[in-house]
Order: sequence, then C-alpha cells, then structure tokens
Amino acid sequence: RGLRLAGGRSRCEGRVELEQDGTWGTVCDDGWDIPDADVVCRQLQCGHAVRAPGNAAFGRGHGPILRDEVGCEGHERDLWECPAELEHDCSHKEDAGVVCSEHQEWRLSGGRDGCAGRVEVFFRGTWSTVCNSTWYETEATVLCRTLGCGDALWRPSFGHTLPGKMVYLCESLQPSLAQCRWTFNKSAPCYQSWAAGVICNGTGS
Repeated sequence: RGLRLAGGRSRCEGRVELEQDGTWGTVCDDGWDIPDADVVCRQLQCGHAVRAPGNAAFGRGHGPILRDEVGCEGHERDLWECPAELEHDCSHKEDAGVVCSEHQEWRLSGGRDGCAGRVEVFFRGTWSTVCNSTWYETEATVLCRTLGCGDALWRPSFGHTLPGKMVYLCESLQPSLAQCRWTFNKSAPCYQSWAAGVICNGTGS
C-alpha cells in the first residue's frame, strides 16, 4: 500500500495520496492535524511535520477519497494503522496535505524581482541563509533554473541575518539544490563566510 505526496515542490511536501488495490486516492482534511502529518513525514523519511494544510492546498486530487477523520496519535509507523472513517462526506476540495521538515524551498530576497537577491532556504520550519564558501557557478545555476529564472549572471554577497546557515555543494547541474550535497548549521564550512546571493539572467513574474 503506497504513500506519496503530490503537487508540492519536493518529495517532502504535497497532497497526501494513498494506494489501495492499485488505485491512488486522497485523504479528507476533516480532523487532519500535525500528529497525522507527522506519521506521513516519518513514513516517507522526510523528518517531522511543520504544517498540515487542508482545503486542497496543493491542488485537488483524483480518484477515491480513501480516508476521513484520520486520528493518528503521531507514533504510528504507517498511515493505514491510524483510526479513520471509511465512509466520508468529502469532495476533493478538502484534500489533506503536509509540509515536512526535510522539504526545502528557496527564494531570492532584496533584489529587483524574484530572480535576484540573497539566497534564502526554507528548511526544518524556518528561513535560513546559504554560505558562499562553496557557492559557485554550478550551485547558482541550479537555483536560477529551479526558480524558472534562467542561468546565473553573477553572485553578490550579503550579510547573514537569519537563524540558520546552509551549505550546498553540487558536482553537476542537479534538478534542485536538495539533490546536491548539503549540510545545515555546521559551523566549519561557514566560518568567515558571507551569505550567498545570485542575479539570474531571467526575470521573475
């Protein structure tokens, strides 16, 4: 019985989808909360839940609605172990979602638009800066492409003013920075570093 997240920006964020007898379906958001989402995140090896949005926050799913009034305590190994109603009065506009702590998303702040500025990463429930100690052409290009901003033109530096620090090291042009090697809040690689920035050659909408 499969479990996946759909419609999110990484495999650790999205609409909760379950597989039953070869058919994928969704979960209704009635009673959906952080303990339920925690079970999903842990089952997918995505850490713990930082949000448990309802109301089809990641788009409406398709297929049957397989669970309603899910009541996990948070320690279960599998979402199917949690008590739930099999009958439901829901539609897909009530599909449940999760954002897990291991989900990463990025933004550029302080620039002329969304394609220029200081690199900030949302990870483990908070926004952090990225150290420029290994912020080279490859890393900057991966981020520009992920954001739909073309390629990297140059890499200005900024001060660190957010609580955490992330380091990325990409040996090739990966689909996203999360698929490169990364470390979070390790002081050595960030020693005397500045916060990474990038100006991409595209413009944000």
